[in-house]
Amino acid sequence: MRFMRFAAVAALAVATIGGAHAKDWSKVRMGTEGAYPPFNYTTADGKLVGFDIEIGNALCEELKIECEWVTQDWDGIIPGLVAGKYDTILASMSITPERQEQISFSKKYYNTPPAIAVRKDSELAGVTADDLKDISIGAQSSTTHSVYAEEFFTESDVRLYPTAEEYKLDLESGRVDAVVDDVMVLSQWIDSEEGSCCKILGTLKSVPRIHGEGAGIGVRKGDEDLANMFSEAIVAIRANGKYKEINDKYFKFDVYGE
Repeated sequence: MRFMRFAAVAALAVATIGGAHAKDWSKVRMGTEGAYPPFNYTTADGKLVGFDIEIGNALCEELKIECEWVTQDWDGIIPGLVAGKYDTILASMSITPERQEQISFSKKYYNTPPAIAVRKDSELAGVTADDLKDISIGAQSSTTHSVYAEEFFTESDVRLYPTAEEYKLDLESGRVDAVVDDVMVLSQWIDSEEGSCCKILGTLKSVPRIHGEGAGIGVRKGDEDLANMFSEAIVAIRANGKYKEINDKYFKFDVYGE
């Protein structure tokens, strides 16, 4: 399959969408959380890194546009986009019907299932609501995982945390019995020294109305031309091998999904 050159897409956005009122996307501000390893996080020296960041940079390079990263706490990340603090959200945000009422999305750039993690000495043996009855379960607030936990684990004590790092600390110390998050986030953590306390208990079946269609790049309503540019660039880096190069740096299998 042939792919059009995305420098032309960026330069000719006026001609393709919205006529003379379309925006100039030669420079794009990319919003992310910076606290969700391995997807996006900040190193001790203040450098923003992770799968999301490298994918974003590769997309901008493919489009031949200048991209500037902006960090924002997760709870305020959609309001920040709507308010114009940045032009996109590239922060492992799942494409869900609820979010699509507020913002628009590119096509997905990855899709992995949720999972439950527990301490290695845990006696828990399964991940159903009955298996996890009468225990405490941690999740990051305002995420698909917290929505799932509150809806399906109704006989558990669901505890919400501002960041993933905080629930990890509580699981490690035994202040919470289990946590729910993306399987890759939990797997990378338990494979590290910091997460050596814990193990993956099992994965959960995704619920499309909650977990959505995968993680996409969010844009403001009316900026669908920008979302389309990134969608085309995702196809291009999947085809030219750049996506695989970044994927294999972080993961042992293709996280793009079906």
